[in-house]
Amino acid sequence: MLARSSAQSEAQSDVSIRRTLFVAAFVVFWMLGISARLVYLQVSSHDRLVDRAHRQQQDAIETAPQRGPLLDRRERELARTIDTTSVFVAPDEFKTEKKETEAQTLGEIDCTADRLSSVLGLNQKELADQITEARKNGRGFLWIARRIDPDQAQALEAMELPGVHTRKEPKRFYPNGPLAANVLGFVGLDGNGLAGIEQAFNEKIIGEPGKLFIEKDSRGFAYESTEIPGRPGQTIVLTIDQSIQYTAEAALTSAIAESHAKSGTAIVMDPHTGEILALANAPTFDPNNVGAAPPAARANWALQNIYEPGSTFKIVAYSAAIEKGLAKPDDHIDCQMGSITVAKRVIHDHHPFGNLTLTEALAKSSNVAAIKLGLRVGDPTMYDYITRFGFGSRTGIELPGETAGMIHPVSRWLPSSIGSIAIGQEVGVTPVQMAAAFGALANDGVRIAPHIIREIRSATGTSIYRPNPEQHRVISKDTARALRGMLEGVTLNGTAKKAQLDGYTAAGKTGTAQKIDPQTKRYSNTKYIASFVGFAPVNNPAVVIIVVIDEPAGAYHGGDVAAPVFRQIAEQILPEMGVMPDTEFKNANELVASVREAPARDAKLQNQIEEEKRASAATLPKVVSRANSGEVVYAVSTNKSMLMPDLRGRSVRDVARACAQLGLQLEAHGEGRVVKQTPEPGTELQSGQTIFVDFGRPN
Repeated sequence: MLARSSAQSEAQSDVSIRRTLFVAAFVVFWMLGISARLVYLQVSSHDRLVDRAHRQQQDAIETAPQRGPLLDRRERELARTIDTTSVFVAPDEFKTEKKETEAQTLGEIDCTADRLSSVLGLNQKELADQITEARKNGRGFLWIARRIDPDQAQALEAMELPGVHTRKEPKRFYPNGPLAANVLGFVGLDGNGLAGIEQAFNEKIIGEPGKLFIEKDSRGFAYESTEIPGRPGQTIVLTIDQSIQYTAEAALTSAIAESHAKSGTAIVMDPHTGEILALANAPTFDPNNVGAAPPAARANWALQNIYEPGSTFKIVAYSAAIEKGLAKPDDHIDCQMGSITVAKRVIHDHHPFGNLTLTEALAKSSNVAAIKLGLRVGDPTMYDYITRFGFGSRTGIELPGETAGMIHPVSRWLPSSIGSIAIGQEVGVTPVQMAAAFGALANDGVRIAPHIIREIRSATGTSIYRPNPEQHRVISKDTARALRGMLEGVTLNGTAKKAQLDGYTAAGKTGTAQKIDPQTKRYSNTKYIASFVGFAPVNNPAVVIIVVIDEPAGAYHGGDVAAPVFRQIAEQILPEMGVMPDTEFKNANELVASVREAPARDAKLQNQIEEEKRASAATLPKVVSRANSGEVVYAVSTNKSMLMPDLRGRSVRDVARACAQLGLQLEAHGEGRVVKQTPEPGTELQSGQTIFVDFGRPN
């Protein structure tokens, strides 16, 4: 009995041990499985699960990057980025817990859409459908309106609509409106540049985008947002001078209006550096409101428009002939009373000329003389000098859309081509190419590639790029100086008398080219392109200016239509650039009147730029003459004595004009604007007395 009991006890003990071992083994295997799963989830699937959790709990929106500013050469803002308000909806915030309340949710969406559309001017039904569709698809974000007006933003924020949110978003703003619009370009809704500098340097300007994270609770409602700012874009400093650009645009716009022309272009360039100081097109557009401008106004005709240059192209034949020793400026040439035959083609002058010197022939723009020089030079050499001046190739200016022009290789020239090409026909050039070619003459025969970028800076202000433009010698210094003297004769005795400057010598060449009629494919008798290219002063040119007027009505010659625009631009910008006059003033009364109006003109110009009002023919207020009042004084007292004007801050030109009118002798030092004068303002002076003026530039 005891033995049986002992055996049963041992059997029960064995069962308990087996059960215990089984349970222990199960627990161990269960723990190992859990541990393996945890290891798998925490290690192998960590990133995937974290990303999944973030997607469920957080919406990440890429924010628009902060574009870098565009500055003129004097650090004045031409384009900057401002903060605006954009509106979006979180569709998944319109949720229902029970099916019977779905109608209420849809009603809430309709109500929200109605209030949004009333403020933003949107279609209520389309907006409600968009929100409903986004909600069905599980979308957590839907843009409603981008970069709205401040008044609209304020109204929406006051409504506190459910599911509607606002956020700050950058917008490109051009403080000067249409000023230099074709140079600057514009930016699309997505923040990318679509024209001009904005497009050409988009990758550098655009910067890096930031992130906006929207945190959501378990029901999908947003309760918090965090924004990581992006990196601002680089700063582009242009060679453009805002004041010179304004002057060029105002003069060009006025000329287009007066001549009822189709369009026009004006370029101001420094021939010694290749820097473009102004590039104007008319008509133009406001980059703040691009949608209102037709495509033609947005095109940059200064480098996209190919035109036959006409007589301005004659500098190639003259330069080649003089450089090769085939002619001299004072050599005589028979202009054959205005007619010449080249390969059975008869070409006429605009007036019958007989025997002229080369200087006289250029001044009178004789076609016969230019053709004879082209025949002396020959086809291959002529083509060589055409390419030396840069025609037929892009200049490399840092703007999109530049064309290379149209220059056929010699193998495609007809027997009569040399006669046409010598006078600027059968070739197509751009205004910027022609400006660069005359820049070579102004720069003693060295052509420097035109460029419009002066510097690129990082977001921290560090300079990371400065241009090193290509340059090469086109003609010798002697030939260039000989051509400059001959071109001065064009303004003094030739076809460009209206280009003569008051106080400065000037040189240049007119062009009057017939356009090709698209229907007849022949030269039109009613449509012309009038142009003038010149530089000043003659001995040491500070600027090259080209003016091209397309299809002027009435007067159509370059000397009548384009040359006055050159004069208007040059007479205003040369004194502002600190260029000393190199010839006598012609009309003292007009000079003094201009001096009296100068302070008011400068102030008005600045106000117009700041307020985006650019009326080109505004009436300037008169300045009252008072001694020691802070205003410029040009009042002459009785008994042959006068009061010393307050010249401080005035340009060289203004000072020279005042002294010329008042009969004072001027001893000047430096360049720029007046920083010091002797005697002091208000001091009594005698006619013929010498005054001492120091010029300088502000730091």
